[in-house]
Amino acid sequence: MSGRTVEVLLAEDNRGDVALTRRALRDSKLMVNLHVVADGEEAMRFLRRQGEHADAVRPDLILLDINMPLKNGLEVLAEIKQVPDLRAIPVCILTTSSSDGDIAAAYEHHANAYITKPVDLSQFVEVVRAIEGFWFTIVRLPEE
Repeated sequence: MSGRTVEVLLAEDNRGDVALTRRALRDSKLMVNLHVVADGEEAMRFLRRQGEHADAVRPDLILLDINMPLKNGLEVLAEIKQVPDLRAIPVCILTTSSSDGDIAAAYEHHANAYITKPVDLSQFVEVVRAIEGFWFTIVRLPEE
């Protein structure tokens, strides 16, 4: 990402998972700016730069939980992929659900990846670091 700060939007209502994600990214070799929203409606306000998120940055990557209040992650994903200005942003589903139905629905709505959260804390941190390494050191992403 050519030395610039990487912007990540985490849509997650579980405070423990937010804390673990922050911990995993804190030790990163990259400069990662993590933005956190706690529900699907707030995620869309952030992405559309509405209300309290009028000054929000465009994320380079979205980490999206499925099981969120107000609007679930699959609804958010479908909405993101319908908006021309947002659809190129990679979306990784990061959730506890291992349901075949959820996996199929995520890919039907054009998720870029589906990852089931490990229960083990150290494995969770490893998964977040692997996501970061893949999306920001291996993959080439479009500029805004």
